[in-house]
Amino acid sequence: MTIKRYLPVGFLVVLVAAVFYLHLDQYLSLETLRAHRETLRDGVAAYGVLGGLGFVALYAVVVALSLPGGAVMTISGGFLFGSWLGGGLSMIGATIGATLLFIAARSAVGDGLRRRGGPFLDRMAAGFQRNAFNYLLFLRLVPAFPFWAVNLVPGLLNVGLTPFVVATAIGIIPGSLAYAALGAGLGTVFDNGGTITLAGVFSPTLLAALTGLGLLALLPVVISHFRRT
Repeated sequence: MTIKRYLPVGFLVVLVAAVFYLHLDQYLSLETLRAHRETLRDGVAAYGVLGGLGFVALYAVVVALSLPGGAVMTISGGFLFGSWLGGGLSMIGATIGATLLFIAARSAVGDGLRRRGGPFLDRMAAGFQRNAFNYLLFLRLVPAFPFWAVNLVPGLLNVGLTPFVVATAIGIIPGSLAYAALGAGLGTVFDNGGTITLAGVFSPTLLAALTGLGLLALLPVVISHFRRT
């Protein structure tokens, strides 16, 4: 194997080590947003488009490193840029970060993990590759699966880049808009001294709707299966 194949993984490993060595992960919290909200808003107002691009870049890094801060980033996007723009910037950043991690999973490290998976992973890969887009869309829509895992597993199963990117971009729209909408109203909560919890974002109704959309995404797979039998 060439050194070039190890570069994506090596780069991510170095970044992860730097983040935890400098304790930067502790800043991905709503309390940090509350404490520095005026400074962040002033920065966004001062830098305009560059502020938005910086937010996208930071979001991509958070996702690529699988740091537990994606939801906080999306809420922050809504707080700083509003529901629609904040949600859109979050979707772009999340998709870029997920793609970077996906590419890393297809590198030399991914080869090793695939070999350890053996026949089971091979059988799973065969089904996944036939209906990659539908499976990925289901996994993205239903918020029961860890985001980082859905970034890694398709890379191990040799899913194509295009279906991965498209399914990711579409599938994260509902969740991103829900978190961004929460962030857009966060200023009032902070002003009143209130608190919010991430668990309170998804109501039973919203969860049921997302699950229903996810099942619809699998409908073509079910139809195809019955046609083959």
